[in-house]
Amino acid sequence: MEPRGASRRRRKRKSGKGPKGNPAAQANSAANGAPPTDGQIPSRAVNGPVDQALSAQGQPARKGEGASSSQKRRKKRKRGRTHKTDGAQAVGAGAADGVPVQDGTKPQSDTATSLKGKKAARRRGRRRKQVSSSAEQPATAQNSAAGITVATPLTERGPSTPSDRIQEARSRRHGENRLPSGQRDHGNGGRSGGAYEGTSGRNNAPLYAALDLGTNNCRLLIARPEDRGFRVVDAYSRIVRLGEGVGSNRMLSDAAMERAIDALAQCHRKLADRGVARSRLIATEACRAAENGAAFIERVKTETGLALEVVDRETEARLAVAGCASLVDHEADGVILFDIGGGSSEIVWLDLRNRCGARGYALTRFIRSWISLPVGVVNLAERHGGVHVTPDIFEAMIEDAAEHLAAFNLASNLTEAIASGRVHMLGTSGTVTTLAGVHLGLKRYDRRRVDGTWLEDGDVSRMIDQLRDMPYEARVDNPCIGADRADLVLAGCAILEAIRRRWSCSRLRVADRGLREGILTELMAADGVWSHRKNGARQDRGRQRNRT
Repeated sequence: MEPRGASRRRRKRKSGKGPKGNPAAQANSAANGAPPTDGQIPSRAVNGPVDQALSAQGQPARKGEGASSSQKRRKKRKRGRTHKTDGAQAVGAGAADGVPVQDGTKPQSDTATSLKGKKAARRRGRRRKQVSSSAEQPATAQNSAAGITVATPLTERGPSTPSDRIQEARSRRHGENRLPSGQRDHGNGGRSGGAYEGTSGRNNAPLYAALDLGTNNCRLLIARPEDRGFRVVDAYSRIVRLGEGVGSNRMLSDAAMERAIDALAQCHRKLADRGVARSRLIATEACRAAENGAAFIERVKTETGLALEVVDRETEARLAVAGCASLVDHEADGVILFDIGGGSSEIVWLDLRNRCGARGYALTRFIRSWISLPVGVVNLAERHGGVHVTPDIFEAMIEDAAEHLAAFNLASNLTEAIASGRVHMLGTSGTVTTLAGVHLGLKRYDRRRVDGTWLEDGDVSRMIDQLRDMPYEARVDNPCIGADRADLVLAGCAILEAIRRRWSCSRLRVADRGLREGILTELMAADGVWSHRKNGARQDRGRQRNRT
């Protein structure tokens, strides 16, 4: 049997690529007028990369390695793995040896970067830049439904678990609405939003602020408009119980006014530090119902510099719709939106049977009817007691709230619309967010999980029964209730139960948002911050068509 190396050499001689000293190759070169070489293959024109020519004319092929080494080089060239230094040496050697290049092309190294490789390199550069910048800036989270982005406080930067980090990355990519983990916006102690970092939405976009001084809470949001909503750059919330005692003596107490003024002074400092350009500062039921409400507003302006606006109940209902409209089911024919406040409760019927695809803020045009009940969690708990609530006391609270529902206009029409099965409830208040937190079994209130949660009718009934049977001490210890709301949550459940008994819907959606988001939405819409973007996009498309 003939050795393997000999058979390979024979095949190479037949193909004209034999090793040095090949008589056939020397004869061919003599016939073509090329001078014979001393065992070297003469230089000749080669198609393809330069180092392919060099491999053909350089060193003689080793025994058993000629075919395999050339295949390896071709594979490396396809993968782009050849080093740049090798390519540079190959070009230099080819020029020195006088290797001609066909078709007028210049010699190129094997490492000439393709367009796809350049794009990949740019993507890697952008990722490295984003990683380095994210180490200096706080994590953010967004909500595509609401178009709201909220900066994470410095004290709570970054999710603590791998699952939280995955959820945070998804929220940044898809724009989910998230407040920092553990921050309670509606109630539960009225915690402050912490020290927020200023984050840029649009470049040099002005800051907007919304303040809501209610019967129970003082809340502030500072935001910057973005292309599809706004980014919250600072927030503040504190339970002040301004309406404490108003139901019995029609007056704001000195202690309540002091608590409110202290909180408003904090808000004034935040507004000044941020340099807010546009703001709306409203006061609701406590200042409407108190006889010394106007005097309190003047005192606030004198001591804090803030000019509060006492809004009527219709405006309060409209702002609640504007703040929560992004959570309305796109397929719904109607929505019963309710806001259970400290001194009053607003109920709005959105008739969406002819909305023609309208969403978001545009849904405020479809308010069919509304009512404002003069009962809230504070004055109802003061009348009936909120610490030790027996089943009889709870039923008395429900009857108290139900008496005011008789004045609702078009109540029978709403009942007929609910019969169609495409009407759902949408609740915005500390009551419904507490029910959702207890239903989810949260060990710490998490707005990211509560806001937008759907509850079935049976789930709501079970949660109300569970809270009603829970003693006061257990309500204080519950992380989703706390000491500040333990004596108020059952009054809110009674108002909700009165609404459910009057109009029963199969589903309830929870909204941890409200008047402040509605104020910001209305301010930015009035300034046309989003219409400018749409008009600009149309103009750009028109210019592109004209160019073509």
